[in-house]
Amino acid sequence: MSSARATLALRIVFALAVLGLWELASGRWVAPLFISSPSEVAVKFWGLAMSGKLLYHASYTAMHALAGFFLGAAAGMAVGLALGRLQRIAEVLDPFLMGFYSLPKIALAPLFILWFGVGTEMKVLFVAMIVFLLVFLNTYTGVRNVSREQIAILRLMRASEGQILRKVVLPSAFTWVFTGLRLSVPYALIGAIMGEMLASNRGLGYLLADASAQFDTGGAFAGLVAIIARAIVLNASVRLAEKKALPWKEAESERELSF
Repeated sequence: MSSARATLALRIVFALAVLGLWELASGRWVAPLFISSPSEVAVKFWGLAMSGKLLYHASYTAMHALAGFFLGAAAGMAVGLALGRLQRIAEVLDPFLMGFYSLPKIALAPLFILWFGVGTEMKVLFVAMIVFLLVFLNTYTGVRNVSREQIAILRLMRASEGQILRKVVLPSAFTWVFTGLRLSVPYALIGAIMGEMLASNRGLGYLLADASAQFDTGGAFAGLVAIIARAIVLNASVRLAEKKALPWKEAESERELSF
């Protein structure tokens, strides 16, 4: 059996063991009110899926998360690239950006509601703000780690700033950029879910909050399963984009695994 198949088999065994232990514990060692059971969660999930509620709420969460993700990622890459090349401005803004990054994002949610209301704009901009910080910091770090020798050589060859960006800076920073994108995927979902829980009547965040308010533990866990599934899909999409944009990185990983 190959290493990949063995890993997959072990994952399946582990998942089945956890689900079996959970099913056994529910109602015997722990009250169902607190942890429900896999069978009950499956029934709730199937009911939500068949009624159309799951698709309805998941589509709104996906819209909020994806719109905020792309908006925040584009802004983060642009600002990170600009400040990475403008060292003096970056030094001036660094303590302010670090202070803003260190601020718990949930503390800004009431302000976003005050500024933008409780509609779609608030959720999208809240997600964009969270994603922006992660992508910006990784892009900025990637640009600052570009080989100074390569840049100096290109300048001696009378290369323009645009040529330096295309030939050296962007290819070298791409790995850092995609690291920021991968890290920001779960945070984009967190931002969307948080916004929906605080101020919405639709979305997976609302579905989760509504089930919890009604002490419907099975429904709450069903909502969590839907959120996890959405996160897996988004992560897979970013990894696929990374493979397409950085084919040499995938080849290097395969060579390392072969040794």
